[in-house]
Amino acid sequence: MNLKLRKFYNRIEPFVYLFPFMLGILIFILYPVINVFLLSFKEKYSYLRNTYAGWNFQNYHEIFADPKFRSAMINTFLYVLFVVPLSTALAVVLGTLLNSKIKGIAIFQTAFFMPMVTSITAVGIIWRFMYNKNYGIINWFLGLFGVEKIGWVVDSSWSLTALIIFGVWNILPFTIILILSGLQNINPLYYTAARVDGAKSLRIFFRITVPLLSPTIFLVSIINTISCFKVFSELYPLFNGKPGPYYNLYTVVYYIRYAMMERREYGVAAAAAVILFLCVFLFTLIQLYLQKQMRRRGIR
Repeated sequence: MNLKLRKFYNRIEPFVYLFPFMLGILIFILYPVINVFLLSFKEKYSYLRNTYAGWNFQNYHEIFADPKFRSAMINTFLYVLFVVPLSTALAVVLGTLLNSKIKGIAIFQTAFFMPMVTSITAVGIIWRFMYNKNYGIINWFLGLFGVEKIGWVVDSSWSLTALIIFGVWNILPFTIILILSGLQNINPLYYTAARVDGAKSLRIFFRITVPLLSPTIFLVSIINTISCFKVFSELYPLFNGKPGPYYNLYTVVYYIRYAMMERREYGVAAAAAVILFLCVFLFTLIQLYLQKQMRRRGIR
């Protein structure tokens, strides 16, 4: 009997240790996801009374008929398509430089990693002053080259560009850290052999560093894509809580906030959240497929 009990306890012991973790996953992750998905099909849902008119696709029809949501989708896609490649490319170049054994490199590493320990709200306000048309440092610098003053945060034609530049700067430190971890896993013997063969630095970078770093680059791209689709924190302080100077810069997350806090239409907000999830999921699958194809062709 004791032997049977001991075997039974040995079998259930891992599940006992995992139970608190699984319970947290169930309560704080699975339940909200399922609840949002179901909520997106409830027409005229009332949060206070917990009532709804019926089950249908009315919320999805409403968001796709709303020009604000269509604009939010376009702005979000443009933000992702610019910020992810730019931040990844810059991170690879800067990460390679920061990985070099140069005297005083720690100072540059600290400077690049400072945004990670700084409040994005405070930094966004500073960038707003830097973007100022009359006395901002960015326009002052461009003026040295004869460029006319640009209304970065007051002109609708430049607002998306301002958001993209700020987004690249904000996401760069975390991206560099991941790239550095990948660079430090590359065997130095590859570089030694290449230099012995007379390869130049640029050739070594494109023929050794980039191919061996490709798994890390794909990982960084996936993480940054997910993060950029959820762009909101960068937008809010930069435009003083508004989606652009003339409400022209709605993003999907900002639209979800707009539907919940201003319109009080929780079903519409849930439908927008489901569409956002599907977009992120689709982009992630595409990136994983491309990575798999590159591995099959021997590009690692």
